[in-house]
Amino acid sequence: MLFTRRCVQGLTAVRNRQVIRCCSAAQGEVRVRFAPSPTGFLHLGGLRTALYNYIFAKKYGGVFILRLEDTDQSRLVPGAAESIEDMLEWAGLPPDESPRRGGSVGPYLQSQRLDLYSQTAKQLVESNHAYYCFCSSQRLDLLKKEALRSGQTPKYDNRCRHLRAEQVQEKLAQGVPHVIRFRLEEGVEPFQDLIFGRNHHDVAQVEGDPVVIKADGFPTYHLANIVDDHYMRISHVLRGSEWLISTSKHLLMYRALGWQPPTFGHLPLLMNKDGSKLSKRQGDIFIESFQKDGVLPEALLDITTNCGSGFNTNRVGRRMDELISEFNPSKITTHSALIDLEKLPEFNRIHLQHRIEDEEQCRLLIKDLQGQIQQAFIAEIQGRDVLHEDYIRRVLHLRKGHISSLKELLSPVYSYLWVRPSICSQQVASLTAEAHHIASLVLKLIAERGEELALDRLNKDLKTLAKQTKTTKYRELMKLLRLTLSGLQQGPSVAEMMVSLGPAEISHRFKKLLLFSETS
Repeated sequence: MLFTRRCVQGLTAVRNRQVIRCCSAAQGEVRVRFAPSPTGFLHLGGLRTALYNYIFAKKYGGVFILRLEDTDQSRLVPGAAESIEDMLEWAGLPPDESPRRGGSVGPYLQSQRLDLYSQTAKQLVESNHAYYCFCSSQRLDLLKKEALRSGQTPKYDNRCRHLRAEQVQEKLAQGVPHVIRFRLEEGVEPFQDLIFGRNHHDVAQVEGDPVVIKADGFPTYHLANIVDDHYMRISHVLRGSEWLISTSKHLLMYRALGWQPPTFGHLPLLMNKDGSKLSKRQGDIFIESFQKDGVLPEALLDITTNCGSGFNTNRVGRRMDELISEFNPSKITTHSALIDLEKLPEFNRIHLQHRIEDEEQCRLLIKDLQGQIQQAFIAEIQGRDVLHEDYIRRVLHLRKGHISSLKELLSPVYSYLWVRPSICSQQVASLTAEAHHIASLVLKLIAERGEELALDRLNKDLKTLAKQTKTTKYRELMKLLRLTLSGLQQGPSVAEMMVSLGPAEISHRFKKLLLFSETS
């Protein structure tokens, strides 16, 4: 099946290089894919590749496909395939076609497409672009050791390329284990990469003929990816720059099969802020880890694009619709993107504030927080009122811009919101001898103000209240009020604590102080 496409091509100069841009804005013509291997769970580097593909598809009215390259059966991780799609959906990058969603060009698992690879490999053998190789693993090991001993790059010596037809048939008839190798040609043509510009790698000079079908009948990446990209009608391949050197090899296969190749764009690597490679052994770069830590998906996408390139602006706080509208492929640079994960809490703080300010999103946050409060403070919770939607909404709006995640509200600093604090006589006595008088003043103030408490008015009221004490200085007064309200010495302002808790709960806590000071 020959996939033809109409492309709007423009020649764009990017940092002294000419890059052919091939992006059709017509609905359905742009088809991109994210094709991870379920030999592990989705990590930050993979998410970034998926994100750029997703944005590219949505920018040009195209289709975003998830294909799982599960041909390396020995290294598959149980649950990884399902988790990859789960994490894409959590991150707000739902595929249009995938193993779960289906589609017209499936299956979307390579292990279910073996017949297609086998037929294509047979076609290559019949056209003399590929051949059967019967070399044993022991011989290949010896070749590798000899090359290393002589200071050369190990490569296959193409021995089986020269077998006569009758020799091949004899070995096949005898059932000799074999692979199929693609016959590399010299003089490969240069290609134009969307990001790296004009590229040329004469792979036949540095590599032996690559295996395309392994002894177990499964394809290697080199064959499977071009077969799937062709039959899935992929228009643009956006993948990591580590595959740039292999593209010339893939183009030779396209030419051998008489297929039109897609447009290639190789994304620069995502690296740590010190320039070191992101490692799966770091553990915390897996998307499930960010999800469990309360990181918002939009914050993760924002920091991932903010540290890279490809956008008309570079500001914090962009959401998906803004990422799509500001995306500009011609601005993707070739240098690595350095991500500083220490800045992630700041990104999360901004996006959490966005969610709190959105009525529908805020309701979801409230529901989430209700469950977390019940789980964290099962035995100590002061009453059902703290789970009330209006109460939690008030807390969120007062704390927006100050907290980076909902989990912070479950920390000891904010436990006073859900659990009544315990204080002792020594703590009160160390601050003032007027605890009874001050408690009475606060109770009077709250009774006068009624149900409506406002920050600005309360701040003025507390300064007025301070003038009504006899010996207690303003600083000690604030410490006593904070202690009574929260049991803490630090935290939000006293006025904010009071607005958060509301008149009824303030009265309950200061009546307790009143009784406490009477019996002391």
